[in-house]
Amino acid sequence: MKKDGQNPPIWLLAVAAFTVGCSMRMLEPVLPMLAGEFGTGLGGVAPLIGAFALAYGLGQFAAGPFGDRFGKLRVTAFAMAFYTGALFGSAIAGGLTSLLVFRALAGLACAAVVPLFMAHIGDSVPYGQRQAVIGKLLNGMVAAQLLAGPVAGAVAEWLGWRAVFILVGSLALVATVAFARSMGPKLWSPPAEARGGAGLGGFIKVLSKPAGRKLMLGTALDGMMLFGGAFPFLASLLIDRFDISAAESGLMVASFGLGSLTYTSFAGKLLARLGERGMVLVGGLGVALSLVVFALSPFWWLVVVAQALSGLLFFMLHGVLQARATELMPEARGTAVSAFAMSLFFGQSIGAIGFGALIVWVGFAPVFLGAAVGVAALTLWIRAAVLRA
Repeated sequence: MKKDGQNPPIWLLAVAAFTVGCSMRMLEPVLPMLAGEFGTGLGGVAPLIGAFALAYGLGQFAAGPFGDRFGKLRVTAFAMAFYTGALFGSAIAGGLTSLLVFRALAGLACAAVVPLFMAHIGDSVPYGQRQAVIGKLLNGMVAAQLLAGPVAGAVAEWLGWRAVFILVGSLALVATVAFARSMGPKLWSPPAEARGGAGLGGFIKVLSKPAGRKLMLGTALDGMMLFGGAFPFLASLLIDRFDISAAESGLMVASFGLGSLTYTSFAGKLLARLGERGMVLVGGLGVALSLVVFALSPFWWLVVVAQALSGLLFFMLHGVLQARATELMPEARGTAVSAFAMSLFFGQSIGAIGFGALIVWVGFAPVFLGAAVGVAALTLWIRAAVLRA
């Protein structure tokens, strides 16, 4: 990454991304506890995941254009401050409705963080080196995959679910202060080259391109079936099938991060060996097979192994879509990457609500098997349509 006075180090970007990743995953092992406290079923608390995702997607309408116009890192710093406040607000929520509101505000506030970091890397790093630098950024998200579930489950059982929000809010506060200080006076004045931007019209421009439309559709389906669909409910499946605690289920689900860490460490080598089409095929069909294991396995250890492998396989699929997004509209990269994130999290919000209702209706196994078929079909379509666009 280019060195200049306004660029915080990549490790600090990864720390900020870590706090966002925690918000995305920390409720998974806590959902049954929340359902019990608020007197409802899993379907009743599933919107806590969907509301965050939907607000995250809506936030992209502002995040991308604002980042292109006022400076990507500046907008991120202010967004992190609002995100921190929403986390502390969640900790003092008086009921399910108020918690839902604060979850939505948290999703809205942190919408700028990872997409604008990726767009900043796209502006600063040549394409040939971009995967390696994005991998360093994703280390923060991977660490959240590893730690958020087990730590949240343990803290919730020990101190209650409110303590989970206090813990993540405190981490976000420290990251926000460090990030703002690293920018110095540049925090208060936008760089001259960032005063333009495509505005909201940039989203229309993205969708006016056939390649843009196909990429956004593929990303939304990816989010619906995996980010918001099957993955967030795996901890609940483990609790239901194997009669384990929230902390134990969180630790098992965290094995996803081991595979993700493998991806961030070897993304360049995998891409050189398989190419984008091979990465998508192996990753997508591999995730579909993992979902079959989740649906049918009578052994918890086999689910854990499949979950670890799915961390690598998912990012092999998702990483290709992510890289394509950074090149979709170089003249307004913040808007293009925000459109990508918007599609992903709109899909996630639909998936979280839909999968929660379907699990209550037909059970875990049929829903996970249906997701496996959908992911396999999506993989073949991405290779045939998106990568050729």
